[in-house]
Amino acid sequence: MSPTPTYTQPETQRSGLLVALVAAAIIVLVAANIYLYVQIDHLRTDMAKNKDSLMTEISNLRDASSVTTNSQVRRMETLKEELAAAQAQARSSSSQAKQEAIARAEQLARQIETEQAKVQQQVSSEISTVKQSATEANAKIADVSTDVGGVKTQVSKTQADLDKTISDLKSARGDLGVQSGLIATNAEQLQALRRLGERNYFEFTVLKSAKTPQRVGDITLKLKSVDPKKNTYSVDVMADDKLTPKTNRTINEPVQFYTSKAKQPYELVVNQVQKDKIIGYLTTPKEQSAR
Repeated sequence: MSPTPTYTQPETQRSGLLVALVAAAIIVLVAANIYLYVQIDHLRTDMAKNKDSLMTEISNLRDASSVTTNSQVRRMETLKEELAAAQAQARSSSSQAKQEAIARAEQLARQIETEQAKVQQQVSSEISTVKQSATEANAKIADVSTDVGGVKTQVSKTQADLDKTISDLKSARGDLGVQSGLIATNAEQLQALRRLGERNYFEFTVLKSAKTPQRVGDITLKLKSVDPKKNTYSVDVMADDKLTPKTNRTINEPVQFYTSKAKQPYELVVNQVQKDKIIGYLTTPKEQSAR
C-alpha cells in the first residue's frame, strides 16, 4: 500500500503580507479621502446656493422697500403741500373759513404723523426680515461647517482605528510549520482582515454536545474535548472526505490543513475555549483551484 503523499507548502514571506496589508490600508485611506472630498464639494455647493438665495432675497426686499418707501414719501410730500396750502388759507381767510382751514390743517398734520409712523414701521419690519434671513443663512452655513468637521473627524477616526487594529494583528506559524497570515483575536480585528479581502473568513461556534459534525464553509468540525483552564481543545476536521484530528491545540493558534481545492492551506483559529464549546473562525484562500 503506497504511503499517503505529503504536500509541502513553501513558506509565505512575511514581507509580502505586510506590503499587501499596507497597500490595502492605503486604498482604504484613499477611498476615505475621496469620500471626504466629495462631501466637502457638495457642502461647498450648498453654501454657494444658500449665499445666492440670501443675496436674492435681500435684493428683492431692497426693491420692495424702495418702492414702498418712495410711495409713502410721495404721499407725505402731497400731504405737506396740502397742509401748507391749508395754513396759508387759514391766515388769509375770514373767521369761519379760517376755522375750517385750521381744522383741515390739523387733520393733515395727523395724517402726516400716521404716514411717518407707517414708514418707520415698514423700515423696521424690512430690517427685521433681512436680519432673520441672514440669521437663517448663517445657521445653514454653521450646519454645513459642522458637517464638514464631522466628516473630517470621522475620516480621522476611521484612519486611527484602522491603524490601531492593523498594529494589533499578529502573524504566527501554523501547526504544519507554514507561516500563517495575520491572526485576528477578536471581532474587530476579524473585520479588518475581511476588509483586506485577501482570504475568505467563516465564523463559527462549535458545541461539544452536538451529535453530528458542524459545517463551516466547505468543511465540518466535530469538537472532541475542551480545557478552559489551559485554553486548549481537540477537534476532528473533515475535508475532502478525509478526517484529520487536531489534538490539544491552543487559542489563537493557526491550525492548518490542506484540501484538494487550494494550493494554500486552510486555517482554523479558535479565539475562545469555554466549558462546552469553542468560538473562532475558518479562513480559506480566495483561489480555489486544485493543487
